[in-house]
Amino acid sequence: MAFMSDIEIAQSCKPKKITEIAAAAGIDEKYLELYGNYKAKIDYNMLKDGDRPDGKLVLVTAINPTPAGEGKTTTTVGLADGLKKLGKNVMVALREPSLGPVFGVKGGAAGGGYAQVVPMEDINLHFTGDFHAIGAANNLLAAMLDNHIQQGNALGIDCKRITWRRAVDMNDRQLRNIVDGLGGKANGTPREDGFDITVASEVMAVLCLSSDITDMKERLGRMIVAYSFDGKPVTAHDLHAEGAMAALLKDALKPNLVQTLEGTPAFIHGGPFANIAHGCNSMMATKMALKLGDYAITEAGFGADLGAEKFLDIKCRFAGFQPSAVVVVATVRALKNHGGVAKADLGQENLPALEKGLPNLLQHVENITKVFGLPCVVAVNAFPTDTAEELALVERKCRELGVTVALSEVWAKGGEGGKALAEEVVRLCEQPGDFRFCYDVNDSIEEKLNAIAKKIYRADRVILTPNARKQMQQLTELGFDKLPICMAKTQYSFSDRADLLGAPRNFEITVRNLKVSAGAGFLVALTGDIMTMPGLPRVPSAERIDVDENGKISGLF
Repeated sequence: MAFMSDIEIAQSCKPKKITEIAAAAGIDEKYLELYGNYKAKIDYNMLKDGDRPDGKLVLVTAINPTPAGEGKTTTTVGLADGLKKLGKNVMVALREPSLGPVFGVKGGAAGGGYAQVVPMEDINLHFTGDFHAIGAANNLLAAMLDNHIQQGNALGIDCKRITWRRAVDMNDRQLRNIVDGLGGKANGTPREDGFDITVASEVMAVLCLSSDITDMKERLGRMIVAYSFDGKPVTAHDLHAEGAMAALLKDALKPNLVQTLEGTPAFIHGGPFANIAHGCNSMMATKMALKLGDYAITEAGFGADLGAEKFLDIKCRFAGFQPSAVVVVATVRALKNHGGVAKADLGQENLPALEKGLPNLLQHVENITKVFGLPCVVAVNAFPTDTAEELALVERKCRELGVTVALSEVWAKGGEGGKALAEEVVRLCEQPGDFRFCYDVNDSIEEKLNAIAKKIYRADRVILTPNARKQMQQLTELGFDKLPICMAKTQYSFSDRADLLGAPRNFEITVRNLKVSAGAGFLVALTGDIMTMPGLPRVPSAERIDVDENGKISGLF
């Protein structure tokens, strides 16, 4: 059989009509808003009806990502299909892909092989327009801010202390730092400005953490856009912007329903990056999945030090969620990469390198079980080059921590290849958990930063630059010190340096900038050289993406 790419596999599948998927999931037609035959939005009012008890929440996370790939979304989808094969009532809740990585490095983010969500081309591109609505709301606020200054600046906004940036859902390094308002008095006030990628916008975080449209409007109003000459925060509410922004977002707030290749219902909604935001799909989609399924399978972005930590310390804190089990995804190839093996040599057996890289996995596992007190299983995403000796080494090391390893073959076999993992997840969901947060939200900002750095990353301590220390004092004086922390750092390492692979020790985390996302409800700590606007690589995936005369897309991996 000839090898097929992910997009070819997806295009060879004949999906069910989304009305059929909705009916099977127990969604009444009155809540269904169709976007063609295979996509729909679900009215959030569905959450107000019915008193069905919530299902079990299962979080899928992973080791620190490498060029070798881990397959977290693939495993999430395959696990759900595996549970369906076992006769379980299951729902999936995933994030929407950003156009930046789709055209940059990844080329697609809807799973892979025979464990995908479809229609994958739509999901990876414009989908139902949510990100465009978020970008429009973000930029409406930016326009209203600059217009207020142009029209007399009644709020006394200090143009040198504007914190709100414009947004576009594309990797475009040219827009990181710009000067706008040029061309004379009629064209605005000249000032330094810049763009973030849409997934880094606080509007994205607000949408994903809102419980309903009223909550979203209040959160939008609390967002701080600037400071006045006398140091007071200026909010979107001060600019009377939240109503119009909410009007742009009213449909984007509704979760999107699609399906896996095997017809398992899947919500895909919201998509903040875990290295610069909180990295989880929307609270509303997760609640819907819990309401409809006996098992709700969701994922958090990047490695467990970022996505899972924020899922547990931010999202679960806000929503009152308590996961029943956690899956940590790894590949033998990626662990050998953490052990120092070059990508070109990862297909060869190398037990010493694997043993050297395994501490990365083991630290993530220990964080889940010891720091957060949750039952955990390791899913080894299978590759043909994995040897029996390598798999046995991974299993032995995990068993020493009291954690089971399940081989995941979902890329090649779909749900059938996820049954072993699904059986272990079902078993874990019946185990007692002792879920706890990494830190007390009432601790000082510095204490919370050190709790994450020491407990999760195993750093010696946090260093705050003079600028960050000044910001910390100001945020404390303004009453924002009791908010949870959203760490912005590299996804490739437990440290704030991308080149420190494995499980480094004897290092410090440097926080260079602290800012409040008052609408989202957390403080953002920027570390290392992390950026809120990525750039394209030397050879972007966009160069391989094409569409033929019949509208058939290729190159999305």
